[in-house]
Amino acid sequence: MPVKPVAAMTSGLGRFSGSPGLDYEIAQEKAASLGRMGRRLEAALAALAAFDAAPRDAATAAGPDGNGSRPALVAEAAEALWMLAVQREAVGLCSFSALLRDYAVPAEVADRMGPRGA
Repeated sequence: MPVKPVAAMTSGLGRFSGSPGLDYEIAQEKAASLGRMGRRLEAALAALAAFDAAPRDAATAAGPDGNGSRPALVAEAAEALWMLAVQREAVGLCSFSALLRDYAVPAEVADRMGPRGA
């Protein structure tokens, strides 16, 4: 016997189960996930900006604390941007230009957006 899909209401934040308690938990998890991804992007962009602002010896690519290289920081920020963009699309927030604007994402990070190693 084929299974029929249950009719579900839709909104900009996804489908609702019909159970207020479950819907609330799902909405909380979506918001928490967006927050985690947003903070990860902010931290990666801040690390990149700090690297660019810090004085360093022209002979070394390492940052002032001896850790990280600029390409690695750009790759980290690009992956964080990709993860946030995917999460936003999953909940119906599809304006990529707004994401770039709101987080002041540099063009080189946006150009390299994607999982590391891609």
